[in-house]
Amino acid sequence: MLRELERTQNEEANIMRRIAFVAGISALSLLAAGCGSAATTGSSNPSSSSSTSGPQKGGTVVYALPSGNSPNWFFPLISYAADSALNFTVDETSYLPLVYFNQKGQVSDYYGLATSIDANKAGTQFTVHMSPKFKWSNGYPVTAQDVVFTYQLMRAASLSGTHYAWTFNGQGFGGMPNEWKSVKAVGQHTVVITTTKPVNQAWFEDNGIVEIIPVPKSVWDRYPGNMAQELKWIKSIANQPNNKAYQVVDGPFKFSSYSPNNNWTYVPNPGFGGHKPYIAKLVYQYETSDAAEFAALKQGTINVGYLPAADVASQSELQNDTIVPQYQISFNYLQLNQSPKAPGGIGKAFADVKVRRALQMGVDQKAIIKNIWHGYGVTEDTVLAPKPQIPAMDPQLINHPLYPYNPAQGKKLLESDGYHMVNGVMEKNGIKLEFTMLCANGQASYTTIDQLLQSDWAREGIKVNLKFETFNQVISNTQSNPTQWAAQQWNGGWGYATLWPSGDGLFNTGGGENVGTYSNRTMNKLIQGTESPAPSIQASLQRMYQYEEFAAKNLPSVILLPDQPTLTVIAKNVHGAIKTYNPIGGWLFPNQWWISSN
Repeated sequence: MLRELERTQNEEANIMRRIAFVAGISALSLLAAGCGSAATTGSSNPSSSSSTSGPQKGGTVVYALPSGNSPNWFFPLISYAADSALNFTVDETSYLPLVYFNQKGQVSDYYGLATSIDANKAGTQFTVHMSPKFKWSNGYPVTAQDVVFTYQLMRAASLSGTHYAWTFNGQGFGGMPNEWKSVKAVGQHTVVITTTKPVNQAWFEDNGIVEIIPVPKSVWDRYPGNMAQELKWIKSIANQPNNKAYQVVDGPFKFSSYSPNNNWTYVPNPGFGGHKPYIAKLVYQYETSDAAEFAALKQGTINVGYLPAADVASQSELQNDTIVPQYQISFNYLQLNQSPKAPGGIGKAFADVKVRRALQMGVDQKAIIKNIWHGYGVTEDTVLAPKPQIPAMDPQLINHPLYPYNPAQGKKLLESDGYHMVNGVMEKNGIKLEFTMLCANGQASYTTIDQLLQSDWAREGIKVNLKFETFNQVISNTQSNPTQWAAQQWNGGWGYATLWPSGDGLFNTGGGENVGTYSNRTMNKLIQGTESPAPSIQASLQRMYQYEEFAAKNLPSVILLPDQPTLTVIAKNVHGAIKTYNPIGGWLFPNQWWISSN
């Protein structure tokens, strides 16, 4: 995932980095409003105690995973082909990032290894100061040497043309690897990172440094000097959480046991240097469908889960739970494959911005929110949803769609572009606007959305065949071979763990997550502008707004869908699960949760 905007309190050398975006930090109070309005089924507040004795120890929290979705990569540096929010959630249970940003956008060792970052005025050197309080579960300290080794893995797995066993999902984000000159350990708890050129300090820290999730060098450096063999070995055990290598962690929980496609159990790490967990077990529970998850909520076999959109009208049946809409900094979309290798030559059609605009005109965002999501959600007009509001969001784009729902106008746009109807399907130069869209199954609301899109696009002369697969299959197919897909809708979008969502890695040519092979010189230039040093915060914000405005006009390989909050369901005897939520990245902090006995 993209990463957070950092803020620290240091002397003059650090000032330029801090002012790059910190002037808007007061607006972050809006984050609380964005994720804190609760629709409850009872009066109990799960973030406050019903017991006069305060937090209690013991008990098990069963956390429902998104339906049809299961973790499949347990190494904390995520593979490109296994890139999902779920894998991040599970991995962050056991491993701490080098840098964590709290809800105010400040560097904090609350759930990260660093206490502060000093950046020089030129934007070429970043000194990360690590807290000495964190240790690996085998008793050894977490050191700067571990960070250096982890960077070496990241860099190797990001290099092009190497044909290593897997590619790092952070390739292209935060300048990885081309804009990273060196990462060096200075003593046991200080890391100095040098860039190849001056960069916007906030951008590099938010989207680059924050990608580092250290692993213990003593455990994982199995093939010194042979990175090809090292990465091959990591891949071979990436989906084997019971491998002994995963027992050495620095996070609050460590892996205990699992039953494939059923559950994954974690227990407290007694050596954790931060806030030690109250609960005795944390179980990630696989859900076969939304209906099965809702039934488990009613039965009480799940005590932290989600309310499926299809069951919003039945929320009163959850008498022992509280429901809270939680928004993350993100945007929601489906993706198009512009590669010339896409099936049926459809990539050439998708590379035409008028075709993308016509497709966008066939998305009835307001109807989806009203009729499918029962009022929960916000319309999107660019590659950043307007809720929660952050300073980086261009105010001119909020509720100002450039291509509002209008299938008739979309059809006219295609006709003006040279398309004409042949047997009910638009065609131009022998290429038909007919394609198959891979859709993740398991969520009834998104199945309905897929069918709605299919129907509305047909009104424009665009024929879409729906093919439903598991979430992991959709991700694997779209990120491995451009000949295997034309469009994909994976029941979600992109969650920014950042207050500086610059688009690098997503929409620049060759970006790691640019699986649709979108390429545009103007987009590259605008993204580069958000990454470069700026004379003031106003200049930085204007560059971000220009990027967002162009993305809204150009629709870079994406068709925007409305953004939906997670309707988090929390049993009334589970405490701490609301107040600890961080919309910057969607952090959960289960080490702060506890269960009351009354």
